[in-house]
Amino acid sequence: MQPLQEQDPERVADYRLLGRLGEGGMGVVYLARSPRGRMVAVKTIRAELAAAPDFRRRFAKETAVAQQVGGDWTAAVLAADPDAALPWVATTYVAGPTLQQVVAEQHGPLPEHSVRGLASGLCRALGDIHAAGMVHRDLKPSNVMVTIDGPKVIDFGIARALDSTTSALTSTGVVVGSPGFMSPEQIRGESLTEASDVFSLGAVLAFAASGRLPFEVTGGQVHALMYKVVHEPPDLTSVPETLRELIDACLAKDPADRPTRAALLARQDTQYHSLSPWLPLDVLTRLGQDAIQLLDQEDPHTRVNTGCSGLTTYTANSLHPPTAPDQPPRPVQRDQAGQTQEPLSRLADERLRARGQTGPADGSRATVYGFSPSPPWSPRSRPSTRSSPPPTKGTYMTTPSIRTGEISGGPGAAQSAGSGPPRSSSARGW
Repeated sequence: MQPLQEQDPERVADYRLLGRLGEGGMGVVYLARSPRGRMVAVKTIRAELAAAPDFRRRFAKETAVAQQVGGDWTAAVLAADPDAALPWVATTYVAGPTLQQVVAEQHGPLPEHSVRGLASGLCRALGDIHAAGMVHRDLKPSNVMVTIDGPKVIDFGIARALDSTTSALTSTGVVVGSPGFMSPEQIRGESLTEASDVFSLGAVLAFAASGRLPFEVTGGQVHALMYKVVHEPPDLTSVPETLRELIDACLAKDPADRPTRAALLARQDTQYHSLSPWLPLDVLTRLGQDAIQLLDQEDPHTRVNTGCSGLTTYTANSLHPPTAPDQPPRPVQRDQAGQTQEPLSRLADERLRARGQTGPADGSRATVYGFSPSPPWSPRSRPSTRSSPPPTKGTYMTTPSIRTGEISGGPGAAQSAGSGPPRSSSARGW
């Protein structure tokens, strides 16, 4: 993931953007967080494509159908807005690299059992897509995500919405679909059926098994490549012999000669359904490392750090009115063993003085309370007249596990994240 650029927005609708996942001919894909904290992928469509005639209507229709696609082998479409200044679609975030990255950049061609596992997962994904009345039309390695549980297909429905935008695509140099993975009937502009996705599946499997396209030309000439797809047989010399029959059948020129998705699934080796991993060990290791990096990724818009789990930090004035100078001091709290418990506000003041800082000028004190078993009130229902928290059946527990610098005072004062890690606490596992 790359950091957000200066021209990138901070939000798309209710989704807060965290970074860039990629950019292509259709637009930019961002990693984002939903209002409920879910990780999602948000794709914004380029302005040139959004301005194409009839695009927004088709985009709205196709994304509405895509939201009906279910199953475990696709990235579910969560929301979309075809009427936004830049149309966008949000899908579940799949934590893993694309098949393009795994084969071309990280590992190289996959072994036979991984290719068969890939074929099995993609057949199931296409089954979910076809069951919703859709044809993917742009199945390619960069639209296949590799995860520990199997492959997941993304971007279904968007390519179909782009089909009628030929003039806009020509003017911007964008090609509908990917020439090396498009079926002959798609290149000829004919009506497409599920068999078109089977052809694309064969091209994807050939790439996964050999690291090469089954149809290639020198110099990357698109028209020459399309001619080979329509008129010449595929080059499968780099594909292991045990996989050639399967892939060659998918790449038949006539859609009627290709096996159905159900027939392909029935022919797959049962090894994929065993307990053994479907990916090579080094790929699995890379997936684990990427998952750790994702957990360590910081939200660029976060300004508050709440310390350790189970403790919430509030400013004193946001919960209680300041104690007047003529009021008696708060009584010292003692636990069940009779040991004195120092107020956390005093510990906080001591840490501030150790850093050469002072507390708020109005004399208010920041307090952290831990409750057992549960707090009797929350920041939304703060007491307006009490100068100390109301009693509970549980025992107030205090701990020094607050972060240095996580002290603030005054109404509405923002809390600042500290620099040091929180100390562990023994209070109920915090």
